[in-house]
Amino acid sequence: MGNDISFPRQQARTQRFTVGAPRTFAVSADGARVFFLRPATATSRANGLWELNTTTGVERLLVDPATLLSDPEDLPAEEKARRERTRESGAGIVGYALSRDASVASFALSGRLFVADLVSGTARELPTRGGVVDPRVDPTGRRVAYVTNGTLRVVELGSGEDYAVAEPDGDDVTFGLAEFIAAEEMSRYRGYWWEPNGNRLIAARVNNAPVQRWYIADPANPGTAATEIAYPAAGTANAAVSLHVVSLDTTFVPVLLEFDYLNDVHWSSGGAPLITTQTRDQRTRRIYTLSPETGAVTELAVETDPTWLEVSDGAPAWTPDGRLVRIVGEGDEYALRVGDEVLTSGLQVRRVLDIADDSILVAASEAGDPTQVHVYSVGDGVERLSSEDGVHSAVRGDDTVVLVSATLDWFGARVRVGDHVIESWADTPVLKASPRMLTLGERSIRAALLLPTGHVPGTKLPVLMDPYGGPHAQRVLSAQNAFLASQWLADQGFAVLVADGRGTPGRGLAWERAIAFDFAGATLEDQVDALHAAAALEPDLDLTRVAIRGWSYGGYLSALAVLRRPDVFHAGIAGAPVTDWRLYDTHYTERYLGHPDDRPEVYDSNSLIADADKLSRPLMIIHGLADDNVVAAHTLRLSNALLAAGRPHTVLPLSGVTHMTPQEQVAENLLLLQVEFLKQSLV
Repeated sequence: MGNDISFPRQQARTQRFTVGAPRTFAVSADGARVFFLRPATATSRANGLWELNTTTGVERLLVDPATLLSDPEDLPAEEKARRERTRESGAGIVGYALSRDASVASFALSGRLFVADLVSGTARELPTRGGVVDPRVDPTGRRVAYVTNGTLRVVELGSGEDYAVAEPDGDDVTFGLAEFIAAEEMSRYRGYWWEPNGNRLIAARVNNAPVQRWYIADPANPGTAATEIAYPAAGTANAAVSLHVVSLDTTFVPVLLEFDYLNDVHWSSGGAPLITTQTRDQRTRRIYTLSPETGAVTELAVETDPTWLEVSDGAPAWTPDGRLVRIVGEGDEYALRVGDEVLTSGLQVRRVLDIADDSILVAASEAGDPTQVHVYSVGDGVERLSSEDGVHSAVRGDDTVVLVSATLDWFGARVRVGDHVIESWADTPVLKASPRMLTLGERSIRAALLLPTGHVPGTKLPVLMDPYGGPHAQRVLSAQNAFLASQWLADQGFAVLVADGRGTPGRGLAWERAIAFDFAGATLEDQVDALHAAAALEPDLDLTRVAIRGWSYGGYLSALAVLRRPDVFHAGIAGAPVTDWRLYDTHYTERYLGHPDDRPEVYDSNSLIADADKLSRPLMIIHGLADDNVVAAHTLRLSNALLAAGRPHTVLPLSGVTHMTPQEQVAENLLLLQVEFLKQSLV
């Protein structure tokens, strides 16, 4: 792509420079082959399935979606919802499952089921009884399970026989799908798990009948009926979830366990199935083993915390020799525990990447630097596998490690398998970010300052704060692509400051829990402190012209800033903001603010509606009208309150747009309109 294209257009067209990049890696158990997704050609947008031979270094396209589909993709409603939860904006093959010996892969295209023979490199379609969601080949490679219309079905690869193994027993019931809360807040995107020998499955039954109904309308098309969604807002009922062991002859064994939240199920050859649950207040987590024959469970471990317990990626799980792997709070650190032994110290373990006989791979940050995430092998000792400063992850099979690395020195992620680098076809951005990494104030807030390219010292600059600023997400990471949009904004004539305050991950339990019952106070105070500390280091920051912009929690923080600290912030842009926490979901909101019936004053003090009469600064609010995560009612209620208080403001409704903004023209023009608003507001 030539350099005559603008950055906003390029970023929108490339879906933030992800189109063309290799992704979704898996390694065969013998380490001989690495599988990944990447477009079939450098000019295509649809992902194909590729293989790297780790001996020869040869990459081979196994499945080209263009040869399997002649019509445009037409996704089932359940698949569209799943992609919204996972923030999936790719095309073609966006996920696949492998048999244990990596001889067979299953995947869906346009709601149709395909399997690939990974030895011959051929693929074929299997007839199904409806639009396919989450197809998974069983570990032995003999059959594939999938979900359609809430029914869990199995197809025999030999005979082609397709039969239901778990069918809904009510209009609001599904089998084999993750409920909204699990997918949106727990990173659990699946609802069934194969037995290692492929003869049975554990399936989640989800009953959405108790969940209140909301209706998402499309005002731009008044002839279209509103979409009904089951949305469990804070303080209201969640979906009723239960587990069942399902045999291929449709025999059901109910799992004899009741719980508020199902975090995960782990079924491997290392031991009996593991079930991890949470109480509604998220202060207690229980880990059980399951007898598949009887449905009886045995409590294996109980964890408690007076504030809350985080859901861990990759754990709890078994080692091959039957030891329990967990990420536990050890003092102020997230530590790796295997059996009765804590194996890490001085690290904040973020997730478990792989578990082998002699070692476990984890992604972790050194206790003093949350801006970097490295890959460590933990066994007899702890060895760091990633070398460059940056953000790293890994996938492993036998002795083959796929290392995925992003740094400040190069664009995107570099994927290495030994000496081989898997090529990326992602566009090279037309600009390069030059963040100055800072540690600010008495709380050592991690921040990045970006000045216009070619800035002349001594020239005063208006300041634009560009945070997310809330839990479960970081903006300040040692990775080039993390700051591209911020650098473009800086090049429009701003000093852009990105700061990660209390509540953001990577700095330990105390840092994360400092926001308990106080979103508004802690996160806003840290943005103000970071701003003033940065200005003390960089005299060109003009504190008489300060704006703030953000999306989702960042949108909430931006609106909060201009409402409650107009002495500091002179303009704000709030994208998809949560304005009343009673309208956001149970698992997220109650974790941090408690139950609204128990703590109504906390919800009042952390929401924005009552602050409407305080607005004295320009505020632009942007919201997708099709958003089913932060629904547009948040913006409309705040706007109504502002109007009632006689406070002028700008609302930009985005018809047909969800919590993501994948539409190219919308994404591009959003950036341009924001810059125009900021320049007018900071005169």
